[in-house]
Amino acid sequence: MTAAVSQAVVETGGPKALSAAFAGTHAWCNEKMVLSDTLSDGMALPEFFSSGAFEHALDIYTEKSGASDRRAVASMWSLYYFSSLTIPYLVARVLDHQVLPVGFEEMTVALAEDGLPRTFGVASPGCWQDVDDADVFATLAPLMRDHLREVVGHLKSVGGIAPKLAWNNALVYIDYALRASGIEPLNAQADALIGNRAMPDGSPNPFFDCLRHEEEDGARVCRRKICCLRYLLPGVPSCGSLCALPSQRNQ
Repeated sequence: MTAAVSQAVVETGGPKALSAAFAGTHAWCNEKMVLSDTLSDGMALPEFFSSGAFEHALDIYTEKSGASDRRAVASMWSLYYFSSLTIPYLVARVLDHQVLPVGFEEMTVALAEDGLPRTFGVASPGCWQDVDDADVFATLAPLMRDHLREVVGHLKSVGGIAPKLAWNNALVYIDYALRASGIEPLNAQADALIGNRAMPDGSPNPFFDCLRHEEEDGARVCRRKICCLRYLLPGVPSCGSLCALPSQRNQ
């Protein structure tokens, strides 16, 4: 689909048509990312994280879930946050060449009744650019540089989870979105994302070695390096073969 056609779809499709890629199996993305001016209960992210609203959201989820471990609560909260942010961004990026404006300073977020992230708001549909199949860091630059680093810091200072755990939580969904796109070169991008120690500018790659794709009983499985701690939350099922802890994989 050309940029001109994509723009026309977005402009005429109503408030839920943020991206032409949010259709079919990806239609659920319409519930996770919308234009900010249609998200009536959205709060600007800088205000959300600096005003005490984030801490209050964790308190609500702690009460609703019956949990006692604050790190596990923050980690689970981040899984909802990262999935709702990264998958829609990458679906639009790789399937329609659409770069959604996901800078931390310009987005809003709305919460569900249990305190978990429900929907993100963006200022505009963004712009359309070709995807460089050879440079995963260019594909992810708006997410990593302008959003994830900021949120990882708040997850550490308020939620008490280590940055390495937070990055691992984000990577699970980024890796999934790249590999599930059906675009073969993106599998190589996903491999490069976890296989390179350094970013193109020489800085450490926070995703390095956070996931491993291994053969087990004749099947290819994806496994985290660091456990997301969900086993510490009552009533939350294990993440199965993805779990970093052997004792939790069959729970």
